[in-house]
Amino acid sequence: MDNCSALHVLLMISIMPGWLGGDFIISKKQHEIRSSEISHRSHLRVRRGWIWSQIFVEEEDPTPRKIGQLKSDYDTGDFTIKYILSGEGASEIFKIDEYTGDIYLSQRLDRELKPFYILQAQAINRSSKQPVEPESEFIIKVQDINDNAPEFINEPYVSSIPEMCPTGTTVIQVTATDADDPMFGNNAKLIYSILEGEPYFSVEPKTGIIVTSWPNMDREARETYLVVVQVKDMLGLTGGYSATTTVTISLMDVNDNGPTFQHNLYTFAISESAPVGTTLGRIMADDGDVGLNAKMNYSLEDLEESSTFTIQTDPDTQEGIVILAQPLDYETKRRFVIAVEAINENIDTRFMSAYEFRDRTTIKITVTNVDEPPIFYETPYNWKVLESAQIGTQVGTVYAKDTDTTNNAIRYSILKSSDTRQMFKIDPSNGTVYVANLLDRETAAWYNLTINARENSDEQLSSSVSLHITLLDINDNVPTLSQDYQPYVCEDTQAGKLIELISATDADDPVDGHHFYFSMIPDKHINPNFTIRDNQVLSTLMLAVRKYKTLRQEKMATQELETVEFSEKILSFAIPDTESTQTVPLRHPRRRERKLCREEVTTSIRMSLRHSHLIGPEDTVFQQFIMDRLAEADEDPYVPPFDCMHTYTFEGTGSVTGSLSSLESAIFDPCMIQTHDAGPHLLPLSPWLGAAADETSF
Repeated sequence: MDNCSALHVLLMISIMPGWLGGDFIISKKQHEIRSSEISHRSHLRVRRGWIWSQIFVEEEDPTPRKIGQLKSDYDTGDFTIKYILSGEGASEIFKIDEYTGDIYLSQRLDRELKPFYILQAQAINRSSKQPVEPESEFIIKVQDINDNAPEFINEPYVSSIPEMCPTGTTVIQVTATDADDPMFGNNAKLIYSILEGEPYFSVEPKTGIIVTSWPNMDREARETYLVVVQVKDMLGLTGGYSATTTVTISLMDVNDNGPTFQHNLYTFAISESAPVGTTLGRIMADDGDVGLNAKMNYSLEDLEESSTFTIQTDPDTQEGIVILAQPLDYETKRRFVIAVEAINENIDTRFMSAYEFRDRTTIKITVTNVDEPPIFYETPYNWKVLESAQIGTQVGTVYAKDTDTTNNAIRYSILKSSDTRQMFKIDPSNGTVYVANLLDRETAAWYNLTINARENSDEQLSSSVSLHITLLDINDNVPTLSQDYQPYVCEDTQAGKLIELISATDADDPVDGHHFYFSMIPDKHINPNFTIRDNQVLSTLMLAVRKYKTLRQEKMATQELETVEFSEKILSFAIPDTESTQTVPLRHPRRRERKLCREEVTTSIRMSLRHSHLIGPEDTVFQQFIMDRLAEADEDPYVPPFDCMHTYTFEGTGSVTGSLSSLESAIFDPCMIQTHDAGPHLLPLSPWLGAAADETSF
């Protein structure tokens, strides 16, 4: 190998970037050109180029100084070549000597702001102004120094772990960064350590992961830990920088505690007059746990007395609220002793047995006395007394008592507004009620009195009760006619004719109802032409015309009773036990029950007349009889009233009752084609009225 070839090899080795330790660099363009020249070089000629060393500038050095040199291999030192520098920081940060190619730093650099600069270099012949070398790029690197301290990121660090957790439980990872160059030395190589928090926690040096190093830490003993972690660069060697952070670690609660009462006995007092629902007080069992693990329920254990009181859990404070559930009475029971149990809602047997999640205590409740008004033994009182009771008659006795321990005497009185007429009076010392005025059931049938009972004490407490007195009826009123009867009769009225039905009333109210008996007044002048019949069952009076028998009556008297027929327009009767008179029409009934045969009806009526006290207007046989008689009367032309001219002629023009005929009757007039006696057949009334035969002859 000749000298030129050897020189080219040395130049290539020296200028190829990264070769032989990276002491020299060359631009990519020059490298390609030089490589092409080497590949195709002639052994007679070698192409020349740039020569410079890799330039490193230490950061944070403010001293102006020479940092390197650029030089063309055409430069023979005669200053014929001019060097020009352009690119990042040229002329401001970096300056070049145009004669020698020396490069100078004019100000301080910061690698964290800009780690390198790219510049361009030119070499020009001063005389010809032509480039001696093509423009080439080169890099000036800012060399890192340990001028940055590590910093923690993602602060603040807060974590929580369950209490009672085992050693080695991961808590949290802390992370720090260093702005120094991690590729240059140990400036950015970090290491972690614990400054505060041992022996409970430790940290892995390289990762910053914090773990527990103390087993079964108890939240109830200590709930929060502040762990101080330090980080250093340069692997913790002397001269490096460091930083610290604080990690807040809380222990989460688990149910490892049961409720505990601080006292074995709690005492309360309550007035006997306190209403149901009154709160007596609160008790509380302490539980070292919190949240759901501290929730508990209270219960009363004494079955005999627990119904008087109840206990509820306050959801906010977990206190037991003792509440009155039933009324109290100091005179009946003055003290209650009740056991109370508290038990956790959520039981975790990983930490304790089920029995340890409950506790018991005792509450003592004292009932205080309150002066109460008297209490009546009955409420209300209901009495009865005869209306004929004389003044001073004892009606009954009310009784009230002071139930308090003092048992004060009681004085009784009648509220004046309830007995304005002062019909009764009361013995103020013993409560006996007497008749004070004459009574009359027909004036007032009952009385509602208000009786007051008042204690003989300073407070004079009182109470009242209602007294209902009913007057019992006696027969102290005479019957009277229901109205002022003024009957009239025509002069030619036939014997046995019904003139009037009369009834009576009585102000009394017998239990079995009224039973009136009617008769003529013996000591008064009695017209022999009239008689009265007492029907008893119907409670009516009947007036009938009494005359001497006529030939027609004698003829009818000879007829057998089974063949007689009776027709009447209207029969009025009074229903027993009432004061009203009801009228029953005997023509054109609206409804007819099953019709009995004539023989059945006759027999039934005879039997009913003999036992008249057993039948009445509502009796089926009685109603059927009336219906049949009505139907026969409507269909029989031979009984009155005679609806024909013949009857009108028979009555005569002087009749005060007027004509009963109808000229507008149906075309068929039985009176015109069939002859018969002018008068109707008459019925002896004695079988129906229950009178003797000699009294009912007409």
